Formats: sequence, structure tokens, C-alpha cells
Amino acid sequence: MTQPAPDNGAILVGLMSGTSLDGISAAVVRFSEPDGRVRADVLHSTQHVYDTSARERLQRAMHDGSAREYCRLSADLGDWLGDAALAAMRGAGVTAHDVRAVASHGQTLWHEPGHSTWQIGDASRIAERTGCAVISDFRVRDMAVGGQGAPLVPIADRMLFAHPTAWRALQNIGGIGNVTLVPPGGGDDRDIVHGFDTGPGVVIIDGVTQRLFGLPFDRDAAIAGSGRILEQIVLELLELPYLREAPPKSTGRELFTPAFIDAFIARCTAAGGAPADIVATACAFTAASIGDQYMRFLTEAPADVVLSGGGARNPFLVRCIEGAFMWHGERSGRPVPAVRLFDDLFFDAEAKEAVAFALLGYLHLTGRAGNVPSATGARAPRVLGALTPVASSLTS
Repeated sequence: MTQPAPDNGAILVGLMSGTSLDGISAAVVRFSEPDGRVRADVLHSTQHVYDTSARERLQRAMHDGSAREYCRLSADLGDWLGDAALAAMRGAGVTAHDVRAVASHGQTLWHEPGHSTWQIGDASRIAERTGCAVISDFRVRDMAVGGQGAPLVPIADRMLFAHPTAWRALQNIGGIGNVTLVPPGGGDDRDIVHGFDTGPGVVIIDGVTQRLFGLPFDRDAAIAGSGRILEQIVLELLELPYLREAPPKSTGRELFTPAFIDAFIARCTAAGGAPADIVATACAFTAASIGDQYMRFLTEAPADVVLSGGGARNPFLVRCIEGAFMWHGERSGRPVPAVRLFDDLFFDAEAKEAVAFALLGYLHLTGRAGNVPSATGARAPRVLGALTPVASSLTS
């Protein structure tokens, strides 16, 4: 079947609500292919921060909810996503007439690799609120062909953020951590791009901060920076079964549950840790898990590691990651990668995943696969997402 021609100058809005539950990222992106390679120009991006009530509803739904609450939450989230898209469109100075589609990831409530995944956020509500067609439900098609439905960002890492001459690792630190290893220039064969979830991102750090200090997160690492790392706890937790599993693999809050957070706090307390020590140890474990996974599973030593996500704004965590790479480098003889921030190389990292889903929407519209089978484990590449069309003038 003939694929649709690339649409040079196509504008899409990408929407992302991640496992950190801090809010909705929205980005208005113009896609073009002037030299046969996809180019993404971010026209505007915004952050729609969840209030306490919304965050608590989402957290509660991930672990305990009723059919009524799931139904109501999906409808309400559709409205919130639509509002975030409209705010980004206003910021970019574009209207529904200018936008080809809104590409919405929604919010993952459950993700069970090998079986099923569930993202809520009513696409019809987004379409009615914005007046734009909506592409959503990106993960299910990959899972239907044997994939894990995650990670889906590797296609954007390969097409948009590769190092021109060296191997690069792009490490996102949202609620969950995930890495994409990209060949120089992005390569020509998607099968040589590898990606997987490295383990916790900020889910444990934020969890213990909320429990012990009543704060949503450790702003500027003020708490972690005053604590000491309980190194024995870090070493013990590196024996988690997930960290020993070979890719392709993905994880989420289904593993790092409230019970896991409680057990982490109890373990650190029993080892003599004060509250600030527990936050510092959560940072150190997250960093150690990233270093461990690179040594175990990356097939090439990257020249640099580009950090994005909320965790990249935690200076104590960034220092711990640098230390983990140094520690492994001294023992293995492998080159120590430079640690760099996504913001310093491209654009505001808060928009990265929203841009990635805008790209997935663009690939859907142009009839091209959005999954990377070497990252998800799918049997074959597939066009991802389901289209909710905008109402026509005859039926609106």
C-alpha cells in the first residue's frame, strides 16, 4: 500500500502525562522533511500542573478504584488534556484550523508487559474541546504484536536527538527511568536502536519525600543534599529481580507501589537513617540502578548521556549519576560518558516527551511505524495510535 506523502509544515500538538504525576506537558510542533529527514521545530510548550486533588485522584486510581471513578477520571482527564492543548496552541499563536492533530499519550493507570496496558484521557473530549482530530492509545498496537508497549520514545531519540558522530544514551528520569542508546547520526536501521526502562526515576525519591516531609518533591535537592547515603541499602536493592531481567523490558508504578515506598523507608530507618538520609539514599539507588543497567545491558559505550525529565532538575541525583558512571568506569576500564542536560542541547526538557508523542502522531498521519521492535520486543513495526476525527462542518 502506498504511504501518504510527508506533510512538510504539518503542525501537531503533543500531550504527555507521565508516571511522576506532576502534570501535563503540551508542545506545539511543526514537522517538516526538507532533506528527507524529519525535523521538529517546537513552536511553544507549556506545563499544566496538577493540583493536589487531581494528583491524589490519579494516585488512588492506580492502586484502588471503582468502575465509576475510573470512568469519571478518564472523562475529567480528557478535559484537562484538552485545556492543556488549547493553552499551548494559544501560546504558539495557532488555531484548530492550523493543527493537523493532537497526539495524546493520556495517563497510564496500569501497564502489564506481556499482556495489556491502559491509558485514560477521553480522546473524544479532547477533540470536542480543541476542535482538532486526536490520535491516542499508542501503546496497545505494539502489545498486540508481541511488544511491551514501552518504551515508545526511542523513535524520537533516533530521529531527532542523535549525536552526529558518536553513540549517545538519552536517559529520561520521570517517575520511571528509561534509556535509549542511539547510533551516530541516528543510524539507518531501526533495529540497532536499543531502549528499555532502567528502573525507578523519581518515583521512590518523590514517594519518600511526600511521606516524610509532606512535600510533593525535593526542590533543588535541599533535603537530599543534607543527608548521607546508606550505601549498604543501595547495594541490597541492586539485587531487585527487575534489574536482573534482560531487555526488552518495561516497568512502572505497578512495581514501585506505596507498599514498596513504605518498605524502603522501614529498611532505611532500621539501618539508622534519618529522614534526610532516606531521601539521599533514594537518589543514590536511582543513580546506581541507571549505572548498573548501562553496564549490564548497553551494547555500546556512549560518548555522552543526555538527561531529561524531572530527575534531571535534581542536582544531587545528577551528581550521583555522574558518580555511578565514574565508579563503573574505574572498575571496568570502559570510557566514562559525559553527563549532559537535554535543556543545554535542544529545548526545554519538560517538553521532550510531549514532542515525542507529537512525532508519533505525525508518523501515524504519514503511515509510518512508530515503534522500535528492538526496544519493545514487538515482532514487527507498526503504525501506532487510534484516530478520533474532528467533527465535519456538516455534523458539528
